Amino acid sequence: MSAAVPGALQPEGALEMRSGGAHEEAAVEEQPEEGDGAARRVPLLAPGAPGSPPPSGSGAAPPGVRLWLSPEQVSCVCEALQQGGHLDRLSRFLWSLPPGELLRGGESLLRARALVAFHRGLYAELYGILEGHSFGAASHALLQGLWYQARYREAEKLRGRPLGAVDKYRLRRKFPLPRTIWDGEETVYCFKERSRNALKELYRRTRYPSPADKRRLARDTGLSLTQVSNWFKNRRQRDRNPAEPHAARSPMM
Repeated sequence: MSAAVPGALQPEGALEMRSGGAHEEAAVEEQPEEGDGAARRVPLLAPGAPGSPPPSGSGAAPPGVRLWLSPEQVSCVCEALQQGGHLDRLSRFLWSLPPGELLRGGESLLRARALVAFHRGLYAELYGILEGHSFGAASHALLQGLWYQARYREAEKLRGRPLGAVDKYRLRRKFPLPRTIWDGEETVYCFKERSRNALKELYRRTRYPSPADKRRLARDTGLSLTQVSNWFKNRRQRDRNPAEPHAARSPMM
């Protein structure tokens, strides 16, 4: 994020205090008067206010002070804390927002809620967020990862052991991605169907493509050169052992 938003809580999580002569004044934005045409502001309880979470660190605002943030500022704070990897601070920030604002939040706020739910192991809450709201394509990769990793962790806890590649593949088939975080194109063994078709088409022409062919195929499919090379290696191995059980094959094929 480039510049801090005026009146927004800074990513470090503490309220900035300004010297005001004989006393210190909290850097808060005044609540707009009703009917003055100002944009809707979100009340954010400062640490020490009734009903607020306990203060963490120094620089807390005086008891009873409320911060008033616009929806854009709330999104800005969420983005800053996500990008900085401050999930504990993000969790405290979400905790301080009014429940009604959490339900009305935009995509940045919903994505932040999903991250915090995953971080805290609240997988049922995570699934509800992902299934109940539509997200833009820019968020799909992150949220798909949360969906699958949560399923893996639940299964590992239930089984008491780490999951293998086949276990994970079966979980992905059992719990497909919701359409809210998926563009609808089928993904098989981590590859989208159009990528698999391109790989198979080149394999039909040559089982040992040249480095130039691999680079061109990687560029056309969006795969890495390593993924392309591994697919051809695994496919040749599979064709040499046609009787090999399907479950034992590499998940990259």
